[in-house]
Amino acid sequence: MDMVSVCKTDEVAPGTSLRVEIDGLPPLAVFNVDDEFFVIDDTCTHGDASLCDGEIEDGQVECPWHNARFCIKTGKALTFPAVVPQKTYVVRVLDGTVHIEKND
Repeated sequence: MDMVSVCKTDEVAPGTSLRVEIDGLPPLAVFNVDDEFFVIDDTCTHGDASLCDGEIEDGQVECPWHNARFCIKTGKALTFPAVVPQKTYVVRVLDGTVHIEKND
């Protein structure tokens, strides 16, 4: 298992997200839901919008383009027009830094 540092925990306040770009990975969205961190691909599976620009509520993020909603924890597409889930990453928080497991 390869761990990749994504950001510092203090960069993502509770209830917000942060778009992160790391070489070799698609743009990532880091979410802080009640001080628990989740990372999913940032680009909506329905239409190339950044989910970090969407509304966050009740553990879900709404795409700013077509209002599709995704579960932040599982990546599951919850409403149309999206039907393809977002890729999720295993997250580890170590010494104030959010890390993900990178699978090659």
